[in-house]
Amino acid sequence: MAFRMKLVIAYLGTPFHGWQRQRGQRTVQGELERALSRCVGGARITVVGAGRTDAGVHAAGQTAHCDLPGRIPPESLVSSVNAILPREIRLRSAQTVSDGFHAQRSARGKLYTYRLRWREPAFPWLELRSAAIAPLADMAAAVAALSSLQGTRDWASFTVPEPGPQSTVRTLYQASWIPRRFGAELRFVGDGFLRYQVRRMVGAVLEVGRHRRDLDSLRRLLDHPTPGAPIQTAPAEGLCLERVYYRRSPVLSARSLEGRS
Repeated sequence: MAFRMKLVIAYLGTPFHGWQRQRGQRTVQGELERALSRCVGGARITVVGAGRTDAGVHAAGQTAHCDLPGRIPPESLVSSVNAILPREIRLRSAQTVSDGFHAQRSARGKLYTYRLRWREPAFPWLELRSAAIAPLADMAAAVAALSSLQGTRDWASFTVPEPGPQSTVRTLYQASWIPRRFGAELRFVGDGFLRYQVRRMVGAVLEVGRHRRDLDSLRRLLDHPTPGAPIQTAPAEGLCLERVYYRRSPVLSARSLEGRS
């Protein structure tokens, strides 16, 4: 009898070729599956993530599920897996769930942050989890551009084509700019995100703040989706998957985070 476990994972994405298992590449999914397999006597374990993060992207709250061949106390599983995982990955929690839980299909939303720095941060580890940029020429325009992204729309301009039919319509509940001593944190809460969507949204906002794109140009991309639109893709190291929402409304959860440091 198999037992389904819900896993919450944190990782520093710098040394990995993304989340998804790939032959000949070091990935987060691959490392996690190997560690879990060792904990259950060598049985093959498949981990299903809530989504795929690209090479260099970090996570504080990636969520996944797996089916184990026997019952293991969650606390024991966490400690055993963490003893095997490389130091850049940590299993934060494990929870026994019903077979109906699916890390990807059951998700109601996600929270991503993108950290920008134009000053030296107080803590050295922030350099690994933020993107260095020159101070923006027009901060107010960048903040206005960020706010204009909110809503339900076709994000074809902000992604890359994927094989097979796929809807590019998503709802962005929140896009907020939070000043930090080292720069700024951009926070995005939505019902789901397409590949490169957050990094290209950030890139477009930075283009506006540098006077390389005006707000009207950004609105045209939003109102008239253009696959392959020439938008800057912000560096991977600034992006972090903070949380995946399941039971709670992403909108209410996002509001509860406002004002936190």
